[in-house]
Amino acid sequence: MIDVDKIEDIRKRVRWGQPVAQIARELRVSEPTVRKYRDMEDLSVQPKPRQEPQFPTLERFKETIDAWLIADSKQWRKQRHTATRIYVRLRDEEHYEGSYSTVQRYVRWRREQMALERDQRDASGYLLLRWLPGECQVDFGEADFRVRGVTTRGKYLTVSFPHSNVGFTQVFWGETSECVCQGLRSVFEFVGGIPVRAVFDNATEVGRRFGAEIRVSRMFKLFASHYGLDYSFTNPHSGNEKGNCENMVGAHRRALFVPVPSFHDVRGFNERLLRDSLDLSDKRHYRLGVPQLELFGSDRAALLPLPAAPFSCVRWEARTRRANKQGEVVLGGIHRYNVGPAMTGREVTVGLSAFDVTFVDSMTGEVLATYEREWGSVPTSSADPTLQLKLLCMRPGGWRDSVVRDSLPDELVAFLDAEDAAGLSADLRVLRDAAERSGFGAAVEGMVRSLGATGSLSAANVELSAAVAASGDEAVTYDSPVDLSAYDEVWRVLDGGGHDAA
Repeated sequence: MIDVDKIEDIRKRVRWGQPVAQIARELRVSEPTVRKYRDMEDLSVQPKPRQEPQFPTLERFKETIDAWLIADSKQWRKQRHTATRIYVRLRDEEHYEGSYSTVQRYVRWRREQMALERDQRDASGYLLLRWLPGECQVDFGEADFRVRGVTTRGKYLTVSFPHSNVGFTQVFWGETSECVCQGLRSVFEFVGGIPVRAVFDNATEVGRRFGAEIRVSRMFKLFASHYGLDYSFTNPHSGNEKGNCENMVGAHRRALFVPVPSFHDVRGFNERLLRDSLDLSDKRHYRLGVPQLELFGSDRAALLPLPAAPFSCVRWEARTRRANKQGEVVLGGIHRYNVGPAMTGREVTVGLSAFDVTFVDSMTGEVLATYEREWGSVPTSSADPTLQLKLLCMRPGGWRDSVVRDSLPDELVAFLDAEDAAGLSADLRVLRDAAERSGFGAAVEGMVRSLGATGSLSAANVELSAAVAASGDEAVTYDSPVDLSAYDEVWRVLDGGGHDAA
């Protein structure tokens, strides 16, 4: 396969109308190669399972080697065959005339296969200032969002069409290349075409200008080639080159994100945002006095057609990850994802999209797990019940099969099991809020104490008990003795004695 830059160059020259022979001659590639990438409908990167190696010189010795390796599994690990020992026995006993390196590679591969088979049986192991129709500008903004009851600082990608002053916004939790590609794809599909040109800020994850040189990420190059998108970058500190989009970022924050929007599914929220963004343009152009939607008709008429296949906005990491002893893969140094105890010590391919993380067995190509992608600097774990608790508050119907239920003590589970849907949802929110302030362990202890003392789970009692548990149950001390005799007098009066009683 030729490099990405040459693929992009081929696709661009095809769009310019250059003949195949001329492209092949100038880029020094074959004409079939030019036709291949000219006609390719989908440039999305897909993970490829490792191909089974071939060992023709060992064909009649494979059964013998396999038998020795199977027998080894029943022996003490220090008295098992090494690749060298297998080679010597094959040479002396079976008259093998091939090389040692072939034997070594086969033994290593066969042991990996046998481990895979064993794990499957037993899974207990561990800047243009004049804008033409169809041109757009792209930039990021920042705002707060209330997600599953918790306020989170997020990003939003804004795509504006300066000719009509119409813009569209999509919410993400990062500014990575996969977020940009996903946001652009959603906008392209909503408006029904590809802008003839897109101008980006000096964004690190898409491309960055270094003097006269612009370095663009590999994923975005493939995305742009897939959609036939021409793009450029603004000069540093030159906001006027995409002032329309910068103004749109602020306008969308004020119109769409005030008050702070609340949702539990960002993808569903983004679908509504596309329609809401378009509704904001139901007015006249600030300078031309013409309806913006009428001008946007010119933008749409200038768009290029969508390709037959959408681009898969997943960035597959070139380097595989090895699962630890708990069957976890750690991303970013702090985010832990469980891929199953059977994958302990095995290599995993990681696919990162804007919202999900997918883990694929590097040996078989099997998808092991897909998780909601975690962001930020706070350590997380896919096995942490607090992650599911936020979603459970929105969907209490999943209570019976949840990780949260399994992590609570029996007396608390029994109480929550007996509640109706409204009471369960309310008490789960109490647990969620207490966990946000005092930690999950202290929040559970606070609920147990509140239930034992009052027979209920009022928010005030749980919050107080959780705070005390989080502090280590330290007793409150005072500098001088406390006189409680005033309380005795109050109780005497309340019992009917009074100051003047005989």
